Amino acid sequence: MLKITALPKSGPWPTADPFLFCVHHNDQYPAGNEEMGPAASLAGRDIGQDFSNRDGWNMYHGSTVPGFPRHPHRGFETLTVVKKGLIDHSDSLGAKARYGDGDAQWLTAGDGIVHAEMFPLLEQKADNPMDFFQIWINLPAANKRVDPHFAMFWDEQIPKVINKDNAGLETEITVVAGKYGSNSAPTPPPNSWAADPDNDLAVWVIKMSAHAKWVLPKTDLSSQRSLYVVKGEGISIDSQSIPDQNRIELESDRELLITNKGEETELLLLQGRPISEPVAQYGPFVMNTKQEIQDAFDDYSRTQFGGWKWDQDGPVHGSEPKKFAQLIDGSIDKPA
Repeated sequence: MLKITALPKSGPWPTADPFLFCVHHNDQYPAGNEEMGPAASLAGRDIGQDFSNRDGWNMYHGSTVPGFPRHPHRGFETLTVVKKGLIDHSDSLGAKARYGDGDAQWLTAGDGIVHAEMFPLLEQKADNPMDFFQIWINLPAANKRVDPHFAMFWDEQIPKVINKDNAGLETEITVVAGKYGSNSAPTPPPNSWAADPDNDLAVWVIKMSAHAKWVLPKTDLSSQRSLYVVKGEGISIDSQSIPDQNRIELESDRELLITNKGEETELLLLQGRPISEPVAQYGPFVMNTKQEIQDAFDDYSRTQFGGWKWDQDGPVHGSEPKKFAQLIDGSIDKPA
């Protein structure tokens, strides 16, 4: 029998080593105002700490624009996979970006970085839906203090593989990390656990059309594999039925026949060989020992991980929807 766990209605989802955290942000923001915040009353919200999902959306830690103003990280990586909407990134090393609508950002926090992730509501005459995953991936002890690294995976660089079953029904596999058949994701950051193919790290977003069947290929027995039923009418694996909003811990060394039981269904696969090291975590820092956590707080207090370069805690990058990235080294990266 498969191990199935219901997902919480809000907050992070359970994960397995080497993953630390996964959260699905799905906010139905209204039209924006001239400040790129919601053109709606904020009355009744705990501004600065709004996770109420009132009217189907949150301000999170933002006060004018929704999002997550400056906050530090050390010792792990963030992978942000945006299906819908735009995110403005700014960090303490001078990098900035606007990305979304199919793009992904991979940030190795390493020795320490401060960043902001804001959700500018650019459309003033229509709603501004936002739908993305943020995934935290641990770093082994040898790489927890490496220099930070910032990479953009633009939508057109991320493989999207169409698989058809015997009835011609389609399943689309978006390969954000890892490999599916002969299709490889963009190159991960150099110090990531994903950089070594032997670690078998994979992040796939899977969309199954109504009643489609798809065979999830087997992988290495040493890998841990979680499949999340994000939305839809549920699936079956072999003969076992799994409703929407559940996590399934899979046996990694055998093929599994997955059947979509209703209309279009979205799945998320997280897979990788465990790092198998002690984890000490306190808020935004993930190290191996409590002393290293204290060192992280001390270093942040002393250096601010490079200091904040911006005139606001939650900068946004103008009212034009054009995507771009100014990387840590000052180079400019844009979609093709």
